[in-house]
Amino acid sequence: MRPARTDAAVESAFREEWGRVVATLIRRTGDWDLAEECAQEAFAEALRRWPDEGIPHKPGAWLTTVATNRAVDRLRRVRRGAELLEQASRDPLAGPELRPPELRSAMAQDADVTADSDPSGIEDDRLRLIFTCCHPALPLEGRVALTLRTLAGLTVAEVARAFLVSEATMAKRLTRAKAKIADARIPYRVPPAHLLPERLGGVLAVVYLLFNEGYLATTGEELIRTQLCGEAIRLNRVLVSLMPDEPEATGLLALLLFQHSRRTARVSGDGELITLEWQDRGLWDQAQIDEAWGLLRAGLKRAAAGPYQLQAAIAACHAQAPTAAETDWPQIAALYALLLGQLPSPVVRLNHAVAVAMADSIDEGLDLVEQLAQEGELSQYHLLEATRADLLRRRGDLRSAATAYERALAQAPTEAERRFVAQRLAEVRAQPD
Repeated sequence: MRPARTDAAVESAFREEWGRVVATLIRRTGDWDLAEECAQEAFAEALRRWPDEGIPHKPGAWLTTVATNRAVDRLRRVRRGAELLEQASRDPLAGPELRPPELRSAMAQDADVTADSDPSGIEDDRLRLIFTCCHPALPLEGRVALTLRTLAGLTVAEVARAFLVSEATMAKRLTRAKAKIADARIPYRVPPAHLLPERLGGVLAVVYLLFNEGYLATTGEELIRTQLCGEAIRLNRVLVSLMPDEPEATGLLALLLFQHSRRTARVSGDGELITLEWQDRGLWDQAQIDEAWGLLRAGLKRAAAGPYQLQAAIAACHAQAPTAAETDWPQIAALYALLLGQLPSPVVRLNHAVAVAMADSIDEGLDLVEQLAQEGELSQYHLLEATRADLLRRRGDLRSAATAYERALAQAPTEAERRFVAQRLAEVRAQPD
């Protein structure tokens, strides 16, 4: 039996190092599937060897070395097989030439897995990977999904939930995206400066969704994956330094900092979720809030507000309210109305419905929620039912609220969220009609 400490170390290394290991291998080999397979083998090797050899001082370097060696061995075997088939194809007694596509590719590609140079000068493998995935030849959703899968090691199911689609649909998108990269020979490098803007939308979407998975994890025991949030913020900072005149990059960083400033107040001492309304605002990180304000103001001076700047402005409204009761809901509702003009997604519409309910009329907000429910795009999204339940509770319709909470409980993706919804359900049931 492996020591629990080893399992924990491998799990921690996976969270922290998966993206770097895979990104390095893709850069060195140009083969996405090979990189992921060899990375998986390296982590399996860690589970076998670390109990006896001890946990390395630099787990990431150890894993990268093992994975690279596996990749080298595989490429050598493939090339040797290609050479043998090449010899056989020249033998008149051997019949027609039979050369599998992967061997033809190995013969044509003069890949050197030890090559580690990059003329861009940006020493960040994850950023290179993001820009590779976000090539404009790929559909936007394909770019973002492939990066989340490869960069963060998110499962196909986790990426699918980020896009509110089925796991099977997402698997097909990922396969098509990787095939497109291979067929089009899309290079693994940061493009020249004049091509960065055309990829920025996809890159920002990756960082945003990466942060969201950390901010409210869709799987696992942890409600907040703090390291994932931190990595998204780090990548965003690199982007801002790379493209300082892009207001949406600055706006996204402001948004992430506003959100992350509340991390300590979002979870109780025993791991329970605390909603914004009930958080101890004295626990919010004021330094991050101040930095976010500065970024937001600077970005808004450059151009008309884009989607990330508008979301940052909404977060700023919450940040400046001394108490939940003093929240400027009319301003938030107005900002969501502007956001809908640029980003009319069902999730934005749901958030707009909440703002309308809090600012103007609960009945009007519930009508907007019902419209979304009838359209069906959020039929498997537990926050639709949780929102409906909360608004019904506020209106005093406890029986209907309980029914909505029951549906939300059945759809909640994590144990922490199930506990939260179950508690709300119990509270509603305990109140007299």
